[in-house]
Amino acid sequence: MRKTALFFLIFFVMSSLFASAQSYRGQGRMTGVVLDQNGKPLEGVKVKLFSVKGAAGFDLTTDAKGEWKAIYIRGGGWDLDFEKTGYAPKKLSVQIQESFQNPPVETRLQKVEGLVINDELKAALKQGNQLFAEKKYEEAVAAFADLVAKNPDAYVVNKNIGNCYFELQKYDQAEEYYRKVLDKEPANAEIMLLVGNCLANRGETEKAMEWYAKIEFDKITDPNVLFNIGSAFYRQNKFEEALKYYKRSVELKCDFLDGIYQMGLTYISLQNNAEAVKIFEQYLKLDPDSPKAAQVRNFLEYLRKK
Repeated sequence: MRKTALFFLIFFVMSSLFASAQSYRGQGRMTGVVLDQNGKPLEGVKVKLFSVKGAAGFDLTTDAKGEWKAIYIRGGGWDLDFEKTGYAPKKLSVQIQESFQNPPVETRLQKVEGLVINDELKAALKQGNQLFAEKKYEEAVAAFADLVAKNPDAYVVNKNIGNCYFELQKYDQAEEYYRKVLDKEPANAEIMLLVGNCLANRGETEKAMEWYAKIEFDKITDPNVLFNIGSAFYRQNKFEEALKYYKRSVELKCDFLDGIYQMGLTYISLQNNAEAVKIFEQYLKLDPDSPKAAQVRNFLEYLRKK
């Protein structure tokens, strides 16, 4: 008896769930086309359809003509969401009649600069970044590569793949993926720097310096990028060039301790002890207690004796 009661309970629950999932069903039909701002069809747009009355919905994807269609749907209000990587998402609400043909829904999506992160892309990026943080670089490469394969407009993620290969010391492959970003953004200073780093780590110093020199100085606004380029020049004993980049990094971020410290070392290398003293005194005002501060005090003691 109990088994029979349990069977009917399970049957009832499953039937309810199935009915809920199919509550958007009816005799209506809805079609549409998605275009870009210039009127060209957009393939691969995810269309999320949600029936207000049915409290349920489903997803579709546009074909090569930018078209989509939903059949056997119920009448009433429907909420539509359109998403495609590289385009601003759009929401619409439409009314559907089951008794006659509904007009096609035309939607235009606006191209945007940079990468639009939707929930799906965010989850994939989070997975790849977590693997990278755990130093599971091969697995991170697979996760990021799958993301780019499914979202070709997310080409910037090739930088993440390059970073994985860089950590694996596979500098040829790292450079290959960094260049995929440069193909789309040839003036990207950060990626130029990373290509230069690959060359430098392969021992191709002169080529690396050529890449660093391609980066327009006035357009670099990231203190870390400036610091890294300065350090590349410093390692090559090009102290005047290094100092220019370190100075700029500190101008942009006045409490940038690494930049200030390296400025002091560079002034010592240039035998400008008076400026080195000023810079190291500035460092101690910002960082009086760290282990590096002890090194700076030793530098100051030595310089003041000279």
